[in-house]
Amino acid sequence: MKTFYFKIYLFVLPIASLMLLYACADFTEVDLPSSQLTSAAVFEEKATANAAMADIYSKIRDSGLLTGSPSGICSQLGLYADEFQFYGVSGTTEANFYNNTLLAADPSIAELWNSSYSQIYSANAVLEGVAKASALPSQDKQQLTGEALFVRALIHFYLVNSFGSIPYVATTDYKRNGSLARMPETEVYNLIKTDLEQSITLLPAQYNGNYRVRPNKGAAQALLARVCLYTEQWEEASNAASAVLNQTDLYVWPVSLDSEFKKESTATIWQLMSSLEGKNTDQGNVFIFVQGPPPSVALTDDLVNAFTAGDLRKDNWLKAVTNGAATWYHPFKYKEKSNTSTSVEYAIVLRMAEQYLIRAEARAHSGDLIGAKEDLNKTRNLAGLGNTTAITAEQIIDAVQVERRLEFFTEYGHRFFDLKRTGKLDEVLTAAKSQWQTTDRFLPLPQSELVLNPNLRPQNAGY
Repeated sequence: MKTFYFKIYLFVLPIASLMLLYACADFTEVDLPSSQLTSAAVFEEKATANAAMADIYSKIRDSGLLTGSPSGICSQLGLYADEFQFYGVSGTTEANFYNNTLLAADPSIAELWNSSYSQIYSANAVLEGVAKASALPSQDKQQLTGEALFVRALIHFYLVNSFGSIPYVATTDYKRNGSLARMPETEVYNLIKTDLEQSITLLPAQYNGNYRVRPNKGAAQALLARVCLYTEQWEEASNAASAVLNQTDLYVWPVSLDSEFKKESTATIWQLMSSLEGKNTDQGNVFIFVQGPPPSVALTDDLVNAFTAGDLRKDNWLKAVTNGAATWYHPFKYKEKSNTSTSVEYAIVLRMAEQYLIRAEARAHSGDLIGAKEDLNKTRNLAGLGNTTAITAEQIIDAVQVERRLEFFTEYGHRFFDLKRTGKLDEVLTAAKSQWQTTDRFLPLPQSELVLNPNLRPQNAGY
């Protein structure tokens, strides 16, 4: 993988700009020479070590799987599944995602892969640099190590769900990394879980800085809850979600949907800070359109019609646009398309609603039907709906999946991943899409990477 050949100079940083980005996250500006920083200098000083970590978050926000731009999975997997109708230009990457006609040679696939492994490489560089640092205070070492482990687990989680079996990269040794073979998904999940469990022991309960842009213990527990759900470890999933939800002084359930996607939301567990003060989310910029026909994507009729009467999410998180003859809907969770005087929305990756629905599903599988319904009703009631009428475990589990579709649409591939992990992918997408094939459950591995590293072979089936 050519991404593994990056040297430690990934951390030669434009320090002043990074400090400006994360000033409110306690990344303090320092005077440094204008020459490039050596790796030792980066990790011996608190401010520059923090800046190295901030640089990783900026890369996650701006490139790879979790970017809110059109190349990220919020858009692409929304098209790939059944959330978005495509109105753009044929022959583009977006059209290929929508038509499920991706090719291994598509440059966008290589970009997703390479950007993701570059972010993992950077996290590993932080881990190694912090471990060798002699002057960095112990508390800062723990914080940065916990954050880097969280990031490494996070990106591997999205890679394994997008591409299937993948290499798990835990070093900056480019020679070793360049010849790694793919691991079975179960082994990848085990390593993700190990990283998160270690991260939980290192990260503080409280956030380091403002606006929850640096992950804390709760963020690692929230991601662990998701990992345990995906691997059907029901009791562990429930316990990890409870560890988050029981922190009632930190995570406060909103009283209305209006505030849920504001940067100050107390229901946010972890979010990505905007690049400049006044800038809002890429999702808002990409998804919102003001006249029809849509320039690129709009929500499918099937998704819009899935909201029942009285569901406030349809009123608050969808917006209709009409040209007099037809009506289209775009996501409206993020309200700001353009810059504002000060940023009002950051891109939320982890939030409380997911933890309630994780615990509801896990409890139903474990036989705690009363607790499962109580958790399911949290999101339903906030959306203005009455308590669930589901009675049996199977009914509750089905109701949770319906709720997850309505709650997490266009958020980081939740819909596609949920259909896949629950075994409903072929059933739903064969009915919704004319060219769906069961082998489309995984994206193709980039052809360029298979050439560089034959140990990645064979290519995913169907490509």
